[in-house]
Amino acid sequence: MNTTPPHPSSPRAERAGETPVRIGALAPLTRPGWTEAGHHLLAGLELAAGDVNDSGGISGRPLELVVRDTAADPGKAAAAVDELAHLGVAALAGEYHSVVARAAAARADALGLPFLCSSAVLDALTEQPAPSVARLSPPQSRGWRTYADFLLGAGHRHIAVAAQSSVYWACGTRVLRDHLTPRGGTVTELDLGALTPEDVCDALAHHRATALLLLAGHPDPAVPVVRAVRRDRRLATTLIGAPAGQPEFATWAALLGDDGTGVPFLRYLPERLTPLGVRVGAALRERLAEAPSFVAYEGYDTITVLAEALRAHGVDRAHLAASWPRVAVDGTRGPVRFSRTPGIGVWQWAGAPVQVVDRDPAQPGRFRVLHTG
Repeated sequence: MNTTPPHPSSPRAERAGETPVRIGALAPLTRPGWTEAGHHLLAGLELAAGDVNDSGGISGRPLELVVRDTAADPGKAAAAVDELAHLGVAALAGEYHSVVARAAAARADALGLPFLCSSAVLDALTEQPAPSVARLSPPQSRGWRTYADFLLGAGHRHIAVAAQSSVYWACGTRVLRDHLTPRGGTVTELDLGALTPEDVCDALAHHRATALLLLAGHPDPAVPVVRAVRRDRRLATTLIGAPAGQPEFATWAALLGDDGTGVPFLRYLPERLTPLGVRVGAALRERLAEAPSFVAYEGYDTITVLAEALRAHGVDRAHLAASWPRVAVDGTRGPVRFSRTPGIGVWQWAGAPVQVVDRDPAQPGRFRVLHTG
């Protein structure tokens, strides 16, 4: 998949002789990437691009997405950034996986190519301050502290994390431990690279953990671990959690059924969408043939923000990168403004909403909001 052409229903975008304004779009569209998230992200990006063109494009010029599949591969993402920069894109948008987005952000900033990251949450998205990079999703430290507060409020003090080896999972574990330990909590780490699902069950029973957090890929190894825990009578009252959002998507419910309900996870939606968000949600549902995830809204907001910045500041990369602190856009989830956040090297939307939700055991297609932060 290479490009998304200008939206066909935009008369101004179709006028002959107009050079399109191109935006490079990064998303995990093939395995081992989390493809469901990638396709939701792309649906949001494409819907917004069509809406931009329906409203006249960028000062009369059509907006065109140039899509590249990152497949959860940092090297592939960095190469895509080089290619897109060579193709003359005005900016980059997208990406879901944090480690992949980090590679893309470092390369984009080195090239002076503006990059608005849609979904990746790793605090250290860049090792050094990156003036060309901005982010819509909240940093991991904020979201996972909110999750830790939810655990404490629900009475959980003895937490186990079943984790794969990854910078992202390691950072999440550190956030949880740093927040829970001073408040009387404990965090026991279980290595999914060395333990079978049955081993995880034995460890949970041994440590008397009241909650197990799955810091692991979906469907493997997360789904087999859930099945094993649900079937172990020793663990009947053990809470299973998935802060990274695995239960958000339809395949989780399809693979696990009732076993996949009551698993709290983080999502980045407000209590109420804006009027724009309500309209966009209906269009995304039609496009996806299912309920849109928060990732789809992140994709839509990404292009909406970039389009407004391009209209106000032009397509020159340096001018666009310098405009992040002056951006003010009403998105699907609230007003978007970027600022500097301590410890974060990129321009950050500080107002991104954070919720802890789960699938309702009585109605698995319904999400219950358990906590907000």
